[in-house]
Amino acid sequence: MKERHQYIFIDFEFTMPERNVRMKNFFPEIIEVGLVSVIDDQITEQFSSYVTPLKFPALSERCKSFLHISQQQVDTGISFFEFIRKLEEFKKNIQTTIVTWGNMDMKVLRHNCMEAGLKFPFNATELDLSMEYKRFFGDQNQTGLWKAVQEYGKEGTGRHHRALDDALTTYNIFRLVEKDKRYLEKPKPTTIGDRVDFSKLLNEFA
Repeated sequence: MKERHQYIFIDFEFTMPERNVRMKNFFPEIIEVGLVSVIDDQITEQFSSYVTPLKFPALSERCKSFLHISQQQVDTGISFFEFIRKLEEFKKNIQTTIVTWGNMDMKVLRHNCMEAGLKFPFNATELDLSMEYKRFFGDQNQTGLWKAVQEYGKEGTGRHHRALDDALTTYNIFRLVEKDKRYLEKPKPTTIGDRVDFSKLLNEFA
């Protein structure tokens, strides 16, 4: 019997400083989360929310413009502590892999937890799908999420830089890459029995 497996596809959007402005002790904080839980090839749950940053609550103009997120949306989001509690709800007693596009999401989450004095909420295998994609297709450079989906002749889900849309797009690329990997797996070598129909052969000599 096949062992159950959970994949959690995650995308975060982060704060960013103004361009060419040095902010003392600034670090990126998560302000939007998109999460898709998939168990046995079925989406079991989706979660999306804005998150209020702890250390630098005022968004820069660059951040608001780039992400199309307003100060009010972030101010009325869940607290970082609620956000971590929500992530912990996705712990299951089954093997789990967290899938992100790029390695920044998990780096920022770890750093945010450290700054808040909280334990990292996951104990799971982590997969950077952008590196998997790069290795699979032999690209020299890392490809952006939506460029990757367009290279497949598809369109991304919803709008780029919306966390849940990007998480769903990551899931869709994951499925396409896994399908291609299965397709390219070497078939088992055929035996002489597969190539020759011995019943016909015996009839000829009967």
